[in-house]
Amino acid sequence: MSWKPISEEMLLEKINRGRLQMNPLERRFWDAVCITPEKWKLTPYGDLGGGFWVVAVLGSTVVWYNDVENGFNRSRYARFGTIPQGEYWCNQDELQWTIGQLRGFVVSGENPGGQSGPPIVGEYAPQ
Repeated sequence: MSWKPISEEMLLEKINRGRLQMNPLERRFWDAVCITPEKWKLTPYGDLGGGFWVVAVLGSTVVWYNDVENGFNRSRYARFGTIPQGEYWCNQDELQWTIGQLRGFVVSGENPGGQSGPPIVGEYAPQ
């Protein structure tokens, strides 16, 4: 398998591009919830890459980059540092879309966007 996990440098480039695409309200929201990227466990999907990069935390929700599927996702968590297996999503969303959805959820209380299900690429994808 030729897949390699995304480097922190490449992730920061994606984050910066996404931030530039946010409107002013989304950018302020992002600035309030973003963290220095850190790897969180999500077994078994993230094991090969040492986990997935979490880039924002809001209450019991994290925004993370799925470098197997190449997109940002939001998931609920109960234990800091671990995304539950049932919260694996294969969205291939840009950061600004995910942050816009999360901000919309905070404002309206309604889930503003769907989450894609099981893996669609990689060794865990259905054949």
